[in-house]
Amino acid sequence: MKKVSAILSHLTNQPQFRSLKQHACYKKYISLLGAKWQKAIAFVYIQNDTLFVAVTHPGFKMELNYNKDILKGVLTQLASHDKSCEMLQQAGKIVIFHSKYRSAMTEETDNATVPYYNELASADFIIESQDEELKEKFETIKKRIKTQREAEQS
Repeated sequence: MKKVSAILSHLTNQPQFRSLKQHACYKKYISLLGAKWQKAIAFVYIQNDTLFVAVTHPGFKMELNYNKDILKGVLTQLASHDKSCEMLQQAGKIVIFHSKYRSAMTEETDNATVPYYNELASADFIIESQDEELKEKFETIKKRIKTQREAEQS
């Protein structure tokens, strides 16, 4: 049986999945930058010998414009040390722009709390149905309401 890494390696070497390798290189590039810049950069891509860097906030655009030489240096070092990312070396210039879209690779999960609600129903209702099957269903609903109320009080 083949290992997952062997299967993924075979798939990424296929010509139709070339963009997966590029995506992995872009992810490596962003991870090599400082923590502040990792949060600032939404995504990167190379097109027509130009590295396009999308930032999450317009304020970061000015700061990254001042540090284009550092971005270029990290890019060339990554391309020279990692042979699978040699295509990054073709980027001659850098363009930084603001984007409202964030990449899934850099997006942090929101640790939102799960809302908890108190049971507002009461279990003191009269079942007027003649159907035995419906009566059983209503009885189970009554039991659930009672157990939910007891759990909230304790």
